[in-house]
Amino acid sequence: MREATDRVVGVIDSDGGIVASTDLSIVGQTAEPHELPEEAGDIISSGGRTYKSLNPTGRGLNYVVFADGEDEYARTICSLAYVAAQEAKLRYDESNDRTAFIKSILSDNVLPGDIYVRSREFGFVTDTPRAVILVRQTDAPDLNVLEIAREMFPDIQNDFVVSMSERDVAIIAVLPENEEEQNLQELSGALARRMRIAGAPPFVIGVGSPANSLRELADKYKEAQVSIEVGKVFDTDRTIIHYESLGIGRLIYQLPKRLCEMFLAEVFKKNPIEALDAETLYTINKFFENNLNVSETSRRLFVHRNTLVYRLEKIKKITGLDLRELDHAIVFKVALMVTKYLKSQGKGGFSI
Repeated sequence: MREATDRVVGVIDSDGGIVASTDLSIVGQTAEPHELPEEAGDIISSGGRTYKSLNPTGRGLNYVVFADGEDEYARTICSLAYVAAQEAKLRYDESNDRTAFIKSILSDNVLPGDIYVRSREFGFVTDTPRAVILVRQTDAPDLNVLEIAREMFPDIQNDFVVSMSERDVAIIAVLPENEEEQNLQELSGALARRMRIAGAPPFVIGVGSPANSLRELADKYKEAQVSIEVGKVFDTDRTIIHYESLGIGRLIYQLPKRLCEMFLAEVFKKNPIEALDAETLYTINKFFENNLNVSETSRRLFVHRNTLVYRLEKIKKITGLDLRELDHAIVFKVALMVTKYLKSQGKGGFSI
């Protein structure tokens, strides 16, 4: 409006305070009109200004637009400001309603039948692949994270950026069909890069499997939450954690702690896992990283092959498990993960 006319145009609230104006110097001042329109859409001229009300409330007018002058030109400018403000308010309210609706779906606070009814009202496509991505700030929360996500997903008709809590931002984005998994990987990677470039505080991204309809969003959002929680235990070095790549860690995370403790007691009948020192545990992890290959592991550890064999025999003697046998190795690997899980839950355990 400032570029279109030399007349001062603005908005006042129900208390008479100027809340917006093309003349920034009067923002915050109190307007003292001789008279204000009583009905929405009414236009009157008074005290050297022309006024047009936006929308009435039960306690009087909510907002009124004004333009300097009482001539026909002032009425035209005021009417144009009225149209612009109404449109802006409509888009703002609609955007907030749409965002609140999506947030309710993610929180599982909408009945399945209501999802389809309200999605038609908003013009959503209900059955199309969508990504559900959760960004969790691991340090002090920063509002810039929300803005960075909104800049990357500006299509407010199809994509949604929702603040779920002080630290959590959920992103719902439409995915191209037939290549959902590949696009999901690319999308989450691009988001992480954008946030790093923008100087976002430390964060971790949890990614649920693709949702094929709005009804699946709540389940996929829970998957994204689980991805972060499980990753915090088993994949501490990763910034992006996909639900479908959690593997056995996802299963362990869902087991009762008492069952985990019973499993460890059964596996380590001869001696508890605490009987293994840090060097031995390091050797075990390297052995697993190299797919139980004795020669490759000894090379990576810079030790003679016979030295590694001696260490493996020592582990067998202490635990009763021969890591060179696949079945024993699987049991031991699971036991290490269970120990790490219990330790993360404050149940003690050896440092793995």
